[in-house]
Amino acid sequence: MNQVIKVRASSWGSLFNCAYSWEGVHLLGIKSPSGPRALLGTAIHAGTAAFDTARVNGAPIDATEAAEQMLQELRFPEYDVDWRGADITPKQAERTGLALLSLYCTEVSPRYEFVAVEMETKPMLIDCGDGITIQLTGTLDRARIRKENDRIGISDVKTGGAAVVMGVAKTAPHRAQIGTYELLFEHTSGIAITAPADIIGLRTKGAPEYGIGEITGARDLMVGTEDYPGLIQIGAQMFRSGLFPPNPQAHTCSQQYCPRWSSCPYHA
Repeated sequence: MNQVIKVRASSWGSLFNCAYSWEGVHLLGIKSPSGPRALLGTAIHAGTAAFDTARVNGAPIDATEAAEQMLQELRFPEYDVDWRGADITPKQAERTGLALLSLYCTEVSPRYEFVAVEMETKPMLIDCGDGITIQLTGTLDRARIRKENDRIGISDVKTGGAAVVMGVAKTAPHRAQIGTYELLFEHTSGIAITAPADIIGLRTKGAPEYGIGEITGARDLMVGTEDYPGLIQIGAQMFRSGLFPPNPQAHTCSQQYCPRWSSCPYHA
């Protein structure tokens, strides 16, 4: 019997952080309340997306109007948020979000010529063998498609307390996700990605700060080369076997980040 497993493109990178946790969340449906820091990131993304979408549509808005979208998301989330024991209050979250959104709207977004924001994609089928097929679905979450000198590239907004280090956005954790986005964009549009990807980091702890980091070779990381297999090939082995290895050394291996943590036998 053939089995088609739907996988959101934005989740692919976390498969290689801790596959056991990824299986729990994305295949078994184990959920836990979101934290305030995650909500803050979601709200900032809503504000930046509103600002950039308006630019792409030829009807630009200012940072104040984008802030309304961000505050709406922050104050009235559509999912449970656990503020107990949080290291940030709702008011602090609002101040941080507004400061970062202002930086983004005035200093970051104007540097780019975006042609699409969080683009919808066509499902992409990946044959894993043994009757197992992965169907990559979804939007290019939090990503923009940009044009520079007739080349197309991905720009992806990332938030977090350590999203920016010494003035540069962290890129290493995001290469697999970017590679998936590049594949899906090419699959959907028929246009090749030829420009490097940019990670636009917005730091949510400490003084508000943004940084930009560049990623090259993300597509090859996914599909492989003559010298090494791609992450798609390696991931296909997990789906084919049904074995999703744990990673007790993952930075997200804690009750705060992993809804499977309380029943996981592999962490310390």
